[in-house]
Amino acid sequence: MLVAIPLVLVPVYAAVPPPFSTLELWVRLTGQSVTRHWVPMDEIAPNLGYAVVMSEDGKFCEHHGVDWSAVWTVIDSESSRGASTVPMQVAKNLFLWQSRSYVRKVLEVPLAYYMDFVWSKRRMMEIYLNIVEWGPGIFGADAAAQHYFGVPAAKLSLRQAALMVAALPNPILRNPAKPGRTTARIAGIVEKRTRQAGAYVQCLK
Repeated sequence: MLVAIPLVLVPVYAAVPPPFSTLELWVRLTGQSVTRHWVPMDEIAPNLGYAVVMSEDGKFCEHHGVDWSAVWTVIDSESSRGASTVPMQVAKNLFLWQSRSYVRKVLEVPLAYYMDFVWSKRRMMEIYLNIVEWGPGIFGADAAAQHYFGVPAAKLSLRQAALMVAALPNPILRNPAKPGRTTARIAGIVEKRTRQAGAYVQCLK
């Protein structure tokens, strides 16, 4: 029965913003305050989506939900680095749970394919940018932009977008507005890659 919920909701979410994600619901249930502002893709600085692609999912415009070349690279190298694509992260944050488990990973794959089939790439990125947690109880690009930089998501500079993306692997501990040396270094790499994004982000234009 629970498996059928995403099958019904994914087509609905093609046109309607999700009211909440399972991640946000869990945060609320733990008693934490939540800030979340849903904004359409046109009201998010394009460089933020581009930076996510160049940092988190370089083949976002090419694959259909899962980047198997990245998966096999991780397996072959026995690396602890993940190979989650943006669709896989949306599947986890929107419908599944956060704790590491093989069951969750197995569920992420068909969900990622299904969402990628139903939604456009821009819609996928729009949902991702609006549900991702960018700090304790801070959900979505607009809430994060206003919290950290005092501007709406539409007004983010490339440097600010890069800092936000550099914080994503550990948003609870990394503060984009007060980056440590490692976060600042990563942001510099993300910023450089975003300037050279070109065809890698064509599907978002």
